[in-house]
Order: sequence, then structure tokens, then C-alpha cells
Amino acid sequence: MSSSQHEPVTPTPFEVAQPAPVREQPRTRGTAWVVPALIALALLAALVVFWLPGQVADTAPAPGDASAAGLPTAAAPASPAAQPAPEAPAVTASPWSDARQARLRKEAQEVLESLLDLQFALEERGVTSWAPTRYAHANDTAAAADELYRAREFDQAEAGYRRSLEQLQALQAAIPEELAAALARAETALEAGDQAAAETALDTAALLQPDSSELGALRARAALLPQLLPLLAEADTLEAAGDLAAAQQRLDEAVALDPAHRRAAAQRDRVALAYRQQRFNDAMSEGYGALDEGRFDAARSAFRRAASLHEGSAEAADALREVGAAETANTLATLRSTGLEHEKRERWAEAVATYRRALRTDNTLLFAREGLARAEPRAELDARLQAVLDNPGRLADTGVAQDTEVLLADARAIAPAGPRLEGQLRAIAELLRKANTPVDVTLRSDAETEVVVYKVARLGRFTERSLTLRPGTYTAVGSRNGYRDVRQQFTLEYGRDPEPVTIVCKERI
Repeated sequence: MSSSQHEPVTPTPFEVAQPAPVREQPRTRGTAWVVPALIALALLAALVVFWLPGQVADTAPAPGDASAAGLPTAAAPASPAAQPAPEAPAVTASPWSDARQARLRKEAQEVLESLLDLQFALEERGVTSWAPTRYAHANDTAAAADELYRAREFDQAEAGYRRSLEQLQALQAAIPEELAAALARAETALEAGDQAAAETALDTAALLQPDSSELGALRARAALLPQLLPLLAEADTLEAAGDLAAAQQRLDEAVALDPAHRRAAAQRDRVALAYRQQRFNDAMSEGYGALDEGRFDAARSAFRRAASLHEGSAEAADALREVGAAETANTLATLRSTGLEHEKRERWAEAVATYRRALRTDNTLLFAREGLARAEPRAELDARLQAVLDNPGRLADTGVAQDTEVLLADARAIAPAGPRLEGQLRAIAELLRKANTPVDVTLRSDAETEVVVYKVARLGRFTERSLTLRPGTYTAVGSRNGYRDVRQQFTLEYGRDPEPVTIVCKERI
């Protein structure tokens, strides 16, 4: 509202002009009207100064009227008989009083102009939707000031307008707080899945501050609710059915759709934790089942999987230690039974290896120490006996045969002797018997060749010689001056008559 539209007419004091003195002229016939005219002019000036300003003030519309300001005004009470009010006694005005009233009226109009500007600005920002009660109270204050203005109580009217202005200014100052509250309501409605309430709050926020950066983000989130809410509902159904994996998948999709949705994120975290706990429990159960069945690798794998699901889990760590202890105990028990089985079957070298393996696990094991003490000498004896059996030709050597006789006597002293040892003793005894049974062999030469049988005798020159030798392999060498040496190897076996052996140097050098 422009103040120039209802600019008040303020009295301007000025002095009534007095006619200048004139010299008396002889009265003529055309000057008789001058004096009455001057008198009339003086009366007109008095009317302009004293009477006209009051009439203008009474008839001009007050700037605080409801028709001018758009503010509601209190209804004037009607008299019971609807009789016209008696005329007020005439008040004699004065220039000073009228000028003061005009100034007070103008000051009230200036406050009212600011009041109206702020009122329109607040209405544009939707004050009636976010502060209807306080706004109505400010309007009531302005309406009361209008009544005072009409009663020409301009100073009190100005004070009323100023109070209304302060109330509106308080509303204006509360806009940031109201905006924050509207955005908070929208956020709460989004979390609750109430799209209508969210849109209402966002509309209010748009009136308060259309360019709010938060407003755009919340509107975008509100647009996602039709997609988000079914995912949350489906996740609830899946969780109730115990399908935590599928529930977590739906919640992951919901959080990806609206990362700012706290309820979806919290529900996802809760379901993820429950699903992780479920997998942890399953892994622990699987591990203990495998442990009971002696499947230690499978048990260890399951417990390690459980430990990865709950980092630092004491339960999983204890289970892994239990697997280790059970596996060790089982291994030692197996080694013990295996060692005894090897002893029973006279596999003494294998028994020694088994007991040594057990001692590497725990060098204080009594069964392993005792088993090793039994198995080591038997393993050594077994190896020596087997060496005789594997190389029977060595018995042709008298010294070897004698050592074998001693070995055989020591072995026969062991009791009880198992089937393997008894078989070895019988076989070696037979080999010794055969090795000690001589065999006759005929050697032939040309009486020119010197013949030597290694490890037996130097036979010299001959045409034919007979020797009685122990079974075995022998080497005969012939030499003759001017001829190349010859070497002849022959084997004598128990129970077989050997062919004659010929040793003659024939190749000249």
C-alpha cells in the first residue's frame, strides 16, 4: 500500500494577511464594495485554517481500516434501537493540536505500511499453514489498533500497530526454526513410510524456503517411497519365515535405493547381524559334528569359517584348540596301535619309524619310548638277517660264514620268535649248511700257463687239477711269458656238478 494514496492533509500554520493601509481618498462612487470584500476574505482564511483540517481528518479513510490493510476489524456494536448517536459538542480546534494529530496520524500510517508489507510477505510464505494461531493473534492486535485509529487515538493506534508488527517480525524470525521443523516432520514421515504426511511437510517447507537444498533431497527420497516400502515389507516377511539371507538381500536393495533411510539401514544391520550369527551357529554345529566323527580337517575348516564370521570369537578359538588336541590324541592313539601292529607282524623298521614319529609329537610318551626300545634291536637284527638272505654268495667267504653262524646263534636266543624270524633262521641255517658243503671242480691248462685261483691257491702249471671248494663264485687267472693273461670266473653251487674250467694263455703279445 503506498503512503501517497492517503497522504494526510496536515495543517500549515500561516498568518492571515492584513490589508495594507491606504490613504483616505475622497469617496467616489466605485469603492463602496472593498471593505465588505476584505471582511469576507478574512472569514474565509479563518475557515481554511481552523475548520477545514478537522473536516478532512474526519472524512479521510484511516490507513488501518480493514478495507485498506486487508486485516480483520472488530465489528462495531449496534445500538439497541438503531438510533443515530447524539451529536458531540463542538470542540474548538487549534493549529498546534491539529498539527500534532496530523503527525501522530502519519507516524501510525508509517508503522502500518511496514506492517502491511510484512503481512503480505508472510502470507506469500504460507504463514496461515504453519503458524495460524500466532498470525491470527497479530491480526487481532492490528484490528484493535484500527479501532483506536478511527477514534483518533493515533499514538495508541501506532503502539498497537507496532505490537502487531513485532508479532509478525517474530513470525518472520521463526521461519528458519519452522523450516527445520517442517523438514524434520518430512524426515520422520519418510522413516515411517507415510508419503502423504511427508508431502504435506515438504509443501510447507517449500513455502518457507523454496530454494532449500534439503528440500530437494527429501522430495527425491519421497518419490522413492513406492519402491522402498515393498522391499521393507518383503524383508519383514522373509525374516519372519527365517530366510535371513533373502531378507538381507532385500534390505541391501532398500539401502542402495535410499542410503539416507535410517530405518532401512538399521533393519539391514540388524538382519545382517542375525544372519551372521545364524551362519556362525551353523558352522560351529558342523564343526562339532565333524569332530565327533574324527574328521579333523573338516572340523577345523568349519571352526575357521565360524571365526571369520565373529572375529575374535573365544568360542571358535576354543573349538579350534579342541580340534588340535583331539587330533593329536587321535594321532598318538593311532601311532600306538600302528606301532603295536607292526611289532606283531615283525615289521620292525616300520615300528621304529612309527614310535619315533610319536616321540616327535611328544618326547615324553611312555608307550613310544618303550616301543622304540623293543623295536630298534629287532629292526637291526632283522636287517642283518635279511642281508644274509639277500646275498647268500657271501657265505663262500669263511669269515662271513663264521659271522653268520654267530648271528644265527644270537637270533635263536630271542623268544618268543615270530614267524618271520623263524623263517629267516631256517633259511639262513640252510644257506650255511649248503655254504659249508664243498663242491669238487676240475681245472685244465696246457702245462705252460701259470694258474692262480684268487683267495684259494696259486696252482702253478698243470694240465689238470681237481679242487674241493665251498659253493660260491671264484676267479682263476692264467699268465705266460709272451702271452696275454686270461681270466676265467666260475661259480660252484650246492648240489650241482660243475663243468671243467679251462685256463690257457693263447694270445701272443
